[in-house]
Amino acid sequence: MKQPPLSGRYELEEIVGTGGMSVVYRAWDLKSDREVAVKVLRLEYLTDVDFVRQFNREAQAASKMSHPNIVGMYDVGQDGDTRYLVMEYVKGITLKELIRQKGQIRPQRAIQMTLKILAAIDHAHRNHIVHRDIKPQNILVDAEGRVKVADFGIARVVDSASNTGGGNVLGSVHYFSPEQARGA
Repeated sequence: MKQPPLSGRYELEEIVGTGGMSVVYRAWDLKSDREVAVKVLRLEYLTDVDFVRQFNREAQAASKMSHPNIVGMYDVGQDGDTRYLVMEYVKGITLKELIRQKGQIRPQRAIQMTLKILAAIDHAHRNHIVHRDIKPQNILVDAEGRVKVADFGIARVVDSASNTGGGNVLGSVHYFSPEQARGA
């Protein structure tokens, strides 16, 4: 049985990814008549008021970014107990999957990809947003070879009055920067 569209707008079609904090669906936006990705937060995170407040604030900030190498964020919403993000759907694979399938990437191609990733990170930093979870699984490569940084869901908005601390260490431990590991 097909579930009703989220907020009467987003028809969830199939799971395309899962993580510790969320499930990502390929979906159809009935209002805009386009394919999108919908990231639904897992229930255990919905009861943490501080996490939800931070998530909403930072998701809104990330939605204001526009860059060809960043997965676009279109909407943030809640339908009953379901909190979700709506993003650009990228038909492709992660950098991790690409390396697993093809093996080593040619040095020239690796440099091109790295420059695109760095341009995306620079754009985020210029908008006072720190990704906090850059890893091969969060880099998408489409069929034409375009590279996009994904998963700004745990990004942190940084201003002169804040830091990335606060006791909550988020991200993937194997890819932590020294600052993240220290909780800074």
